[in-house]
Amino acid sequence: MSALDDPVFDTAGEHESVALVRRAIDIIATAKPLPLSSSVRVEPEELLELLERAADHLPEELRQARWLLKEREEFLEKVQREGDDILEAARTRAERLVSRQEVVREAKHLAQVTVDNADAHARQMKHEAEDWCDQQLAKLEIVLDRISKTAQAGREKLRVNLMPTAEQTQDHGTELAEDNTSAAFFDQGG
Repeated sequence: MSALDDPVFDTAGEHESVALVRRAIDIIATAKPLPLSSSVRVEPEELLELLERAADHLPEELRQARWLLKEREEFLEKVQREGDDILEAARTRAERLVSRQEVVREAKHLAQVTVDNADAHARQMKHEAEDWCDQQLAKLEIVLDRISKTAQAGREKLRVNLMPTAEQTQDHGTELAEDNTSAAFFDQGG
């Protein structure tokens, strides 16, 4: 059974890429230790599948964030046009009315209040969209940092387990040469 078929795997309320990365972390955190060792056994195919799917979904989520920003810009343009239309309508109406100072002043004030409200609303939407994007990127950064630290700790454990002790050197002359070859292989990155 794959990690994606697991009934615990639920993406409700989270972006799928974050849920996939969290599942990969759970797999590593709950992996059973190998007998007589502190190392754990995980299925690399399963982890790779989760991480590849998470990476595939990141562009979708970024596209959604860009879409939100584009939608905000379109909204700002629409609100600006509406504000301009309201201002133009107020000017036209004021010109038609008897030229009383109070009527003209009231129309200008109403138009300005409408434009100011639209600008304030647009600024608020912009800040909310930017905050949301920043929060999502911060969450992703934390998850990626955790994965990186976990991978580094695993590699360090491998290096420590591959280093021979003094007794092993005397008892296993031929095996030591093979172990050193393996350690050199891992130190070179694979």
